[in-house]
Order: sequence, then structure tokens, then C-alpha cells
Amino acid sequence: MTDNHANPFSRRRFLKLSALGVAAVPLGNLLLHSSARAEAPKVDEKDPMAQQLGYVPDATKADTQKFPKRAGADGAKQFCKNCQLYTGAADAEWGPCAIFPGKVVSANGWCNSWVPKAG
Repeated sequence: MTDNHANPFSRRRFLKLSALGVAAVPLGNLLLHSSARAEAPKVDEKDPMAQQLGYVPDATKADTQKFPKRAGADGAKQFCKNCQLYTGAADAEWGPCAIFPGKVVSANGWCNSWVPKAG
């Protein structure tokens, strides 16, 4: 019978290390995904798509003449943070938006694609 401690390449050790490696993959992915999100560029108001949709990082500065959807009492309640397309954390200042993939928008921003969150 052989001593497993003497053989650094034992089957048991290989299985343990493999299991640890498999368990570490989701954690590593989560950490990489979180840091990538934090480093995503902010949508520039001068971006052609942003201009077309009237995106502003401060919703109170939206052009209500050009985008009447934002005017009035109902419009005053519209912010990226309560839009169905915004996927940022509830307490985040910036977060991802389905309209601008790979970039983040201000939680207090607005654009003409605003849709109320369901529920």
C-alpha cells in the first residue's frame, strides 16, 4: 500500500484541487464582472444616440419642449433609476442601461426611452 502524503500527484489530491478550482470559477467571474461594471464608461450627452434620445445625467435638465414625455407631474417622476431598462443597484449613482450596452447612465438621469419599472 502506498502513502498518499508521499505522492504529491495522488488521485485524492487531484480531485480536491479540481473541486476547489471549479468552486472558484463563479466567484472569480463575479469579481471580474463587478469590477468591469464599475469601470464602464459613462454615457456622454454628446453621443449621437444619447442626443437622439435626449439623455441627460440630470433629469431636471431634460428638454421638455423637445421631449414632452418628461413634462408635467408624471414626467417629473421619471428617472433612470425607476426605468425598466436600468439594471443598476437601487442605491448606485450610476448603472447599466439596456439602451446603452457597455456603458453606465446616471441613476438620476433620463432619456425618452424611459419605461416604468414593472411591479
